[in-house]
Amino acid sequence: MTASGRAACVVGWPIEHSRSPLIHNYWLKHYHIPGEYRREAVPPEQFRAFVQSLQARGYVGANVTVPHKEAALAWSQPDDRARAVGAANTLWLDGVLRSTNTDVEGFLDNLDAGAPGWDRGLRNAVVLGAGGAARAVVYGLLERGVERVVVANRTQQRAEALRERFGARVHPVHWETRNAALDDAALLVNTTTLGMAGQRDLAVEIDRLPGHALVAELVYAPLVTPLLAAARARRLCTADGLGMLLHQAVRGFLLWFGQKPEVTPELRALLEADLALPPASGPE
Repeated sequence: MTASGRAACVVGWPIEHSRSPLIHNYWLKHYHIPGEYRREAVPPEQFRAFVQSLQARGYVGANVTVPHKEAALAWSQPDDRARAVGAANTLWLDGVLRSTNTDVEGFLDNLDAGAPGWDRGLRNAVVLGAGGAARAVVYGLLERGVERVVVANRTQQRAEALRERFGARVHPVHWETRNAALDDAALLVNTTTLGMAGQRDLAVEIDRLPGHALVAELVYAPLVTPLLAAARARRLCTADGLGMLLHQAVRGFLLWFGQKPEVTPELRALLEADLALPPASGPE
């Protein structure tokens, strides 16, 4: 707590690039809630001590970003979703330090908002990548009843680990065979950093997707990645990474400040304008 109300933060290393303060401080102002949301740069060796002293530091909770999401699970009491995904991104104090993973609902709610009914009868999905974000996406897809989720990753062992975690509906394939999996996919999700500013483009044969397919991207800088541009050129339905960023923030705000916020066009425009600014000098 602060003299001006409740306080929360986002914890990462590095953290300067985070847009979470822009989102939460917008909501605090919009709903006339006294409070503050800050960035906290915390190196891995100091993470445990930091989250275990959240209350002493005046915080009611925190978001957690790379590289701390697995450590956040270990040093808190996770709910079933965080435990199943194997990572936590939202912490709150309720007598004890609790955690959840809102990346799952952020991904699903973004698709629901941009492509209502996307999951009706969806049989085949392809997920590129097998890291923490991929675990949240795969968990969400299985929760929605998708019959078959193909996971392609450069390291085959990591893709195999998702099958071991989530069961027989997950089908790991070699990265080199990712394009063949697109032929009957109703959904393609990129959870890798390929296509992000400063990274190589994602090489994928978008023309192999059926005309009714939905293409989802978790990268949000740039807002329109080469993958999304190629999908839109084919007039496929798309969902960008900014939408997921906005939707994953909703439940944390509710837990900390007692108000369920809305993801509005005004808030999205604020984030889009920020993303369009030239990057600040210094580490990202």
